[in-house]
Amino acid sequence: MYQAKPNRLEVLAFPVTCLYPRTGMQCIVTGLIAVNLYVMRHGHTNYNELGLCNDDPGTDVYLDEIGKQQAQAAAEQLRTVELDRIIVSPLLRAHETAGIVNRYHDAPIEVHPDISDIRSGFDGRTVDEYFAAIAHDPLNARINGGESLLDHKRRVLGFIDWLEGQLQANILVVAHEETMRVFIARFEGNVPDERLRDIHIDNCEYRRYTL
Repeated sequence: MYQAKPNRLEVLAFPVTCLYPRTGMQCIVTGLIAVNLYVMRHGHTNYNELGLCNDDPGTDVYLDEIGKQQAQAAAEQLRTVELDRIIVSPLLRAHETAGIVNRYHDAPIEVHPDISDIRSGFDGRTVDEYFAAIAHDPLNARINGGESLLDHKRRVLGFIDWLEGQLQANILVVAHEETMRVFIARFEGNVPDERLRDIHIDNCEYRRYTL
């Protein structure tokens, strides 16, 4: 399991009281709060085993025994982190993974649709079929009413922009490989769009960034 080093300066929160020299008015200066962001892929599922696409929350896609063990191992690794908040994809596998990790934290869990998996248009069909269908234009192709890779990237970047305005000190995001690729490209840099799918993330692998 690889954990990226924080890519931004960490600044501790500290209140400072001061006086304006001429007016005597009091002001409070509050230091910035470093947000430690943990981004994790969900555990292994029945659909991972079958090589199938899923972006429909109504489809019965769940953690298998391997996935539960992976989530428990991740939970042990994050056991000493004081999580303030967990944000998950609407898909069940992300909820289940977060629930296992949260046994040690009892942090509030909320759903955010912008970190859901890419809407491939191939729900329940094989990943190989999906890749064959978009091979003519991997970045921009939209099949069966789905979204393109760049559509999905823009969606996730919007979430990251929103996330950077949050104030909690430790946030866990549980999402998907496709979603994590956008985080890695954003925070670790120098990943052109056409190389996004060269990034591979194991089930329950996570990265840490400082916002």
